[in-house]
Amino acid sequence: MIHRLNEKIMELDAPVVVGLDPKLDFVPGFIQKKAFAEFGETLEGAAEAIWQFNRGIVDAVYDLIPAVKPQIAMYEQFGIPGVAAYSRTVRYCREKGLIVIGDVKRGDIGSTSAAYAKAHLGIVKVGSRTLPVFDEDFATVNPYLGSDGVKPFIDVCREQDRGIFVLVKTSNPSSGEFQDRMIDGKPLYELVGEKVDEWGRDCMDGDYSNVGAVVGATYPEMGKRLRSVMPKACILVPGYGAQGGKAEDLAPFFHADGLGAIVNSSRGIIAAWTKEPYWDRFGEENYADASRQAVIDMIEDLKRARG
Repeated sequence: MIHRLNEKIMELDAPVVVGLDPKLDFVPGFIQKKAFAEFGETLEGAAEAIWQFNRGIVDAVYDLIPAVKPQIAMYEQFGIPGVAAYSRTVRYCREKGLIVIGDVKRGDIGSTSAAYAKAHLGIVKVGSRTLPVFDEDFATVNPYLGSDGVKPFIDVCREQDRGIFVLVKTSNPSSGEFQDRMIDGKPLYELVGEKVDEWGRDCMDGDYSNVGAVVGATYPEMGKRLRSVMPKACILVPGYGAQGGKAEDLAPFFHADGLGAIVNSSRGIIAAWTKEPYWDRFGEENYADASRQAVIDMIEDLKRARG
């Protein structure tokens, strides 16, 4: 699966993933009004609004980018209807030819981790049939429980040609409370990176591994170190834009071939219509066009930074 992602990145010259992390505050009023008229101010109404919002953005940007990354919590907050909207979004993105990174941050042990892996990347057996469930191409995985929690995902990746991104150094300000702790002379995030490299070498897909890593754009020096620790891993880079990560800091995340990383932007793309310079130019009715322009601007920003 990582080979397919790299092919799309090279084809589009766009190491960009759009985070589909909708809040109702991001959804234009005319979309909310229509959804609430049909379903009421209910969980079903909220789910319909975010689905229609997502569809508009996907239609506007799918030809520019290789991948999207829906964050499942933004859907789960609306209960069963929200989860249905998540599943519908995943299916629609795949129909549009996009690679889907399910930002689900799962991780447990034994049969529980195996069940998570089947739900998001694999298939389940129902009577005489085997069926996909959420059917993402990649999933984010929390490694805190160690190999017991990660290897069931790797097993499914091998069986189904899927991939994972393991949390290594996250972009949030308090990540250092645990991730930066020194253990035997190394920070914990580096030890996790070494395990990602070890796991990944048993799950190769061409020059890169189907076991990737999450490393925040907000920590470029750590990203540079982790790039050398995990030479075969693709790095999913959150934190660009709204969280303060700058394009000029991201060059060390990439290899000389221009691959090795894919940069996420969520609010900066899907809520572009609410901010300057896009609000004056596009406004609420053309929110999806604002998202398209924000993607174009991000791609150009990354090109300049990568030389």
